[in-house]
Amino acid sequence: MNAHSRTAGKTLAVAVRALLACTLLLGVGYTAVITGLGQLVFPAQANGSVLTGPDGAVVGSALIGQPFTDPSGEPLPQYFQPRPSAAGEGYDGAASSGSNWGPEHPDFVAAVAERRAEIAARDGVPEHAIPADAVTASASGLDPHISPEYAALQVPRIAAERGIPEAELRELVAAHVEAPDLGFLGSERINVLRLNLELDEREAAA
Repeated sequence: MNAHSRTAGKTLAVAVRALLACTLLLGVGYTAVITGLGQLVFPAQANGSVLTGPDGAVVGSALIGQPFTDPSGEPLPQYFQPRPSAAGEGYDGAASSGSNWGPEHPDFVAAVAERRAEIAARDGVPEHAIPADAVTASASGLDPHISPEYAALQVPRIAAERGIPEAELRELVAAHVEAPDLGFLGSERINVLRLNLELDEREAAA
């Protein structure tokens, strides 16, 4: 065996050992440490922030938006409605995306106008009072939150449907307002699934 072959063999052996070491350290060790820390420090988030209903059945994740509609796709009037979704056929976790339409795109303008008219009719409010998040999809299409303004707009409808005093329902909504991350990132928001679940839990306990 000549010197060139021996050098090539040593280089290959070093490369294989480095690959195995990095695989064990980064592929196995790092993953195990991070998974363990996640389960120890943030178990709910590490397991998908899964939420259950009054009967104990899993109803969704606090991290992913979902529709509150009947089998025909019509919004259920007794629930707070989420933001629109452009992910797949709507709220599709496997197709997370926005519409990518610009503000002057005719399809975007038409979609916003249609949503605004539907909400105005459903909640009995003037179109100019409807906040932007009620008629525009988020960039992911999976935003689980709505603005406090959009939640407040829906209170009279839901109070009437569930037979709850509006003042009581407004207090419940206020209790679900989440502050911006770190106090300054983003804006105040309300998790729609958490809010609707509490409504169901209160009704089940009544």
